[in-house]
Amino acid sequence: MSWSEDGTTDLPRLPSPLHELPDERLERHGVHLQLKRDDLINPEIPGNKWRKLRYNLQTAQEQGCTRLLTFGGAYSNHIRATAAAGRRWGFDTVGVIRGEEHKPLNDSLAYAAECGMTLTYLDRTTYRRKTEPDVLAALARQFGPYYVLPEGGSNGLAVRGTAELVDEITTEFDVICCATGTGGTLAGIASGLSGPQRALSFAVLKGAQFLEEEVRRLQREAYGTATTNWTVDLGFHFGGYAKRNTVLDDFVIDFTERHGVTLDWVYEAKMMYGIFARTEAGDFPPGTRIIAVLS
Repeated sequence: MSWSEDGTTDLPRLPSPLHELPDERLERHGVHLQLKRDDLINPEIPGNKWRKLRYNLQTAQEQGCTRLLTFGGAYSNHIRATAAAGRRWGFDTVGVIRGEEHKPLNDSLAYAAECGMTLTYLDRTTYRRKTEPDVLAALARQFGPYYVLPEGGSNGLAVRGTAELVDEITTEFDVICCATGTGGTLAGIASGLSGPQRALSFAVLKGAQFLEEEVRRLQREAYGTATTNWTVDLGFHFGGYAKRNTVLDDFVIDFTERHGVTLDWVYEAKMMYGIFARTEAGDFPPGTRIIAVLS
């Protein structure tokens, strides 16, 4: 496995591009928006998934591990990315999926299986206990030895990877936005900021108040200290993880027609809807320069 940084061997190509997004709905409020197109660095392992996986894969290799085990819901982008990374770099992969098995598999799980990932399922009660010793011991008996990637790929190594995104941005900005499921991307981005810059994250799950402590925990795991330059907006989950309604669907269709960019409705669309709604509400002072991360 090659870990060179030139983007010509095994790694997705970095830095990801930064694109202007002219939109009169923002411009009339004096808000300037750019898209950090992390979704374009690799079609199989996009953006924050690669940034979270990179140092974990390197560590797994250094430890001599040949199998990765991770956790996620049935629509988890992290499950997809881990399966793709395993196929690409020669790791066996196991995905522990929340809930019961349903056939036929949805597109995300079907793709993971096509990549060679072994799928196993935990009922929701057991899944909530997935980090407890008896649950992990049962998985180890069935699938071990393996290198564990946490749900969403978020740990200290992942935070260090996502923090590198900020160093790629050469333009001035005030606020950087991302969507949040497990807190790792936000923890890393906020850790990489300087001066008065702030990170604003939009939770994609319902009841995500736990994220505030989780972000601080992840930052401490990565760097030994937590920052205060970030906020989690809990108001744009649209019913919960992988939930949607016609309002969100219409926003995605309109955004595609205006800008030629099709937003992922599980994560990106909720963040982008939140940015436009908060702009309309006057939450961003005129002159605010925003970067939105598409992953």
